[in-house]
Amino acid sequence: MRNRHHLLGWAAVLLVTLAASYWAFWGVLEAFHEGWWKPTLAGRLLQLLAYLAPALVLAGLAAVAIRFPRVGAVLFSMVGIVIAALMIWDGAYFGLFITATLTLVPALVGLLFLFGRPVPKRAAYGLVLGLPLALIVGLGIEPVIRVSTRHDDGDRGARLVRGSGVTLLWAPAGPGWTREGLVSWEQAVRRAQHLTADGTALADTPQNVWRLPTREEVVCSLTRGGANAGGTWDAARERPHYARRPDKESPLWDPYAPLIYLWTSEEADDRRAWIVVYHGGVYAKPKAVGSPSFGFRAVRAATDDPAKGGDKDA
Repeated sequence: MRNRHHLLGWAAVLLVTLAASYWAFWGVLEAFHEGWWKPTLAGRLLQLLAYLAPALVLAGLAAVAIRFPRVGAVLFSMVGIVIAALMIWDGAYFGLFITATLTLVPALVGLLFLFGRPVPKRAAYGLVLGLPLALIVGLGIEPVIRVSTRHDDGDRGARLVRGSGVTLLWAPAGPGWTREGLVSWEQAVRRAQHLTADGTALADTPQNVWRLPTREEVVCSLTRGGANAGGTWDAARERPHYARRPDKESPLWDPYAPLIYLWTSEEADDRRAWIVVYHGGVYAKPKAVGSPSFGFRAVRAATDDPAKGGDKDA
């Protein structure tokens, strides 16, 4: 009977360690990918904490359950029930795996802790707390260095960007550069068509001065460390190549805005269009997507005529 209790207890520890480690892996990567954009350091640290919260909560509850099994069993069961109720109430669905991780796993872990007792406890603490923490620290080193050394000159105006064989004027912040995202592909195409010559307003009729960039144009214009990233577009294989991996930097990006995906002018099919990520990835996404991460920045050919927008060298 004692061995059965030990096995059930270790099953609970292993299960919650796997769940916490998954969320640690996801959280630290996403925190520095779609997160880390708030204008203040305190805001960015709160974002980081929010992304790491599932891993920290699971590991913390497991530590409580190892010390106080019945209390931990109740807490885990309540977490699963509350999350399931919130998902049903909100009508949210995140896929089978994530849904199970958020609802069924806590309930099952609570049941296992109710009848199980992991021994030795010191090893159980070490596993459930140590592995998620090791993942957070190990995976967080590179992105912490990267985001702390991003180039940002603070200029959100129209920028003349000379890339790898591509020179374009990129629209200033405003209706032609949606730094807050929330724009579908169709909206992006329409707004670019209606954008006035100086890029600061939308006209009632199409102006056809600005447009969305192609995949190749974005790839060739991305930067890292304040210099062109050496991006080229392999048209035959439809994939980019870079001398150095790009990052979310000026002049193309605002590091302190949620936008991380730029719509391009190219359609993948009737339902999808191509986007380019700040790190250089190119993917086909549903045209109707309109999350804070998705937006556009209009471009036009470079010109020396101030009446057509007043090009400014980046």
